[in-house]
Amino acid sequence: MDVRMFTVGLLAENTYIFRREGSDHGVIVDPGDEAPTLLGAIDALGITLDGILLTHTHFDHVGAVAPVAKATGAEVWVPEIEKPVLADIMSFVPWPGFGPFESWDAEHTVAGGEKLELGGFEIDVLFTPGHSPGHVTYSIPDEQVIFSGDVLFEGSVGRTDLPGGDWPTLLESIRSLVDGLPAETTVYPGHMGVTTLGAERASNPFLAELAQS
Repeated sequence: MDVRMFTVGLLAENTYIFRREGSDHGVIVDPGDEAPTLLGAIDALGITLDGILLTHTHFDHVGAVAPVAKATGAEVWVPEIEKPVLADIMSFVPWPGFGPFESWDAEHTVAGGEKLELGGFEIDVLFTPGHSPGHVTYSIPDEQVIFSGDVLFEGSVGRTDLPGGDWPTLLESIRSLVDGLPAETTVYPGHMGVTTLGAERASNPFLAELAQS
């Protein structure tokens, strides 16, 4: 599996492009900003984009969705209850100075439990709310990889002080990941560095409650 990480935008969001090694088809996760950079990478890799997967619809994760979708023709998968946010994105930007971002009417919705086949991978959609109401995590069991968005970070976790955030809900979502997937699962998060579920359970200070259970 070939995973490329691009840290984009003022909030240093991680966008991922992944494919099977050497494949000419791929998938992008959370294109947050700097569309020319992302489109240049897609062109440089020589891939056809099979899908645009969104973990949630905070503006720093979706700011480049519209230009990437337009340029590539790739369809978008968005958490079902957050689809209206993507369709009117500037109404949900909480701070001045960000944007403008273009809205997009997503072609597909996910709510957790779905199995997608994109880019030659079988992808499980896991419902992981708490950071946002409809947040999902994309898991590729055959590769022991998850794209966790803003649920779990290296040494930290997603904030819960934005609309729809809730700490107990977030903790249960993280518990479902660390208890339900192998400890060696690689975590590709929406911010900061790549880690593993086992490393976070053992040392993440926000997960002390899980480490003791």
